[in-house]
Amino acid sequence: MPEQAFAGDKKKGTSVLGAYERSFIDWAVPKIPRPIMSHHLTALTALWSVLIVFFGYLAQDNLHWLHGVSVMVFLQWLTDSLDGSLGKYRKQGLVKWGFFADHLLDFVFAGSIVIAYSFLVDVWWLQLLFMILLLITGATMAVSFLSFAATNQFQVAYYGIGPTEVRISYIALNTFVTIAGIAIFSWGVPFIVALNCVALLILAGQTSKKLWQLDYEADVDGQRP
Repeated sequence: MPEQAFAGDKKKGTSVLGAYERSFIDWAVPKIPRPIMSHHLTALTALWSVLIVFFGYLAQDNLHWLHGVSVMVFLQWLTDSLDGSLGKYRKQGLVKWGFFADHLLDFVFAGSIVIAYSFLVDVWWLQLLFMILLLITGATMAVSFLSFAATNQFQVAYYGIGPTEVRISYIALNTFVTIAGIAIFSWGVPFIVALNCVALLILAGQTSKKLWQLDYEADVDGQRP
């Protein structure tokens, strides 16, 4: 059987804003200055992540620094959305490296958000919930990567929700916390953790069922499990 072509650059799943995002990317990529290459945009996620943690730390004394976090979230969306398409447009050929570096830094970015918010609380049970949220975030991303390893189909959007919609929710949350104060964390954080936990269980369960079915349908040496 011939080796299946790597499909990490072909994302599966349609988000609510996917069509608008695609139109923007197609418009913007040809306008990016020639000295800027796809790996430059990919690497910028590390900078945005460091600054997110820094602004989160500053927000302990002034919640308006959360707007700085929002700016970094927007910039990360911009560079993360453009890097892969720029690589294809410039024919750089960094498909597998791009997949590895891009999604490794996506995990760093997601972790930086949780760390930034954790600076705003000083009670042990909320800090514990943030650690649990970081674990759930990593596990959710791992489901997508492990499913891709088994199927060669990389799905990034589920039920119309993809990375762009998640980033918008971060910006909305920052704005809301700046206005309402951190008192909302006492009920908001448990709700977010519970919501993410349910989403992870559903996603992991559906992925498990899918892979189980693929195994069942596979004919290995003429025998089925």
